[in-house]
Amino acid sequence: MDATFESLENISTTLLQTGTTSFLATTMTMSTEAIDKALQNIKYNAPKVSGAKILGVHLEGPFINVSKHGAQDKKYVQKPNMKLIEPYLSEVKIITIAPEIDGAEVFIRHLTNKYPHIVLSIGHSNANYEKSRESFSWGVSHATHLFNAMNSYHHREPGIVGAVFDSPDISCDLIADLIHLHPSMLDLTFKIKKENLMLITDAMRAGCMLCGTYDLGGQAVKVENGKATLKDGTLAGSVLRLNDALANMVKHTSMSMVDAVNSVTKAPADKLKVKKGHLKKGYDADIVIFDKDFSIISTIIAGKIERG
Repeated sequence: MDATFESLENISTTLLQTGTTSFLATTMTMSTEAIDKALQNIKYNAPKVSGAKILGVHLEGPFINVSKHGAQDKKYVQKPNMKLIEPYLSEVKIITIAPEIDGAEVFIRHLTNKYPHIVLSIGHSNANYEKSRESFSWGVSHATHLFNAMNSYHHREPGIVGAVFDSPDISCDLIADLIHLHPSMLDLTFKIKKENLMLITDAMRAGCMLCGTYDLGGQAVKVENGKATLKDGTLAGSVLRLNDALANMVKHTSMSMVDAVNSVTKAPADKLKVKKGHLKKGYDADIVIFDKDFSIISTIIAGKIERG
């Protein structure tokens, strides 16, 4: 959200040490002007970065439910607005949206019909089970950081999580830092979603940095012992590294190494319909080599060793 090339370059080159070869530059709920500047910056400067490649944008807000804003500033939450994204329809790859808010159905149906390359993801939402399942029929096909910033999975009100669990074709992602979710929930989700599970970091600007106080959309975030929180204790994204997410799933769940690797390569690449995530002819030669402790040895992008 700094909206500068220098910041994009810093993110891009730093991610190489985590074994990340490409990523979606993720915006957050801020003013329309701030989001527009960030999107402009990504549109014009993403091709120039020298580290991990920017595949496009994940618009995580501002079309969310105020009651589930999480660490995002609720005063900037707004109804779905095509004008905000129209200049950037080629860059936007995922939009996290609360399907229960006014205007969401029309917005989701329009994008699904006209711009099928954009993944519509339920998140920062308070939709009940029925509304969640209904939104899948409109075009929602993914869930953002399942369990977090949404209603709880309850035996009488299964909510969003229950709807995702009951819908085999709906994919989801998890923050596997052992802070956002208990290992039991990580394992349960893998057993249910299998190849439709993806791992994300949800990392904010303190990622790969020392403990201290950092900024997140104008709000102070304290990072201590691997945990990022606002002043009131709300989790504010994470400082998780992708290789550590991989390690956590292998060590603390029934996920095999192959399944875990697929969750950070094949699954997200296939979801975004990019020629990555597979070691075969016709796909980008993006390869990561790590040791038994999941420390990164080499990060290779398009056949070129960028780190190691």
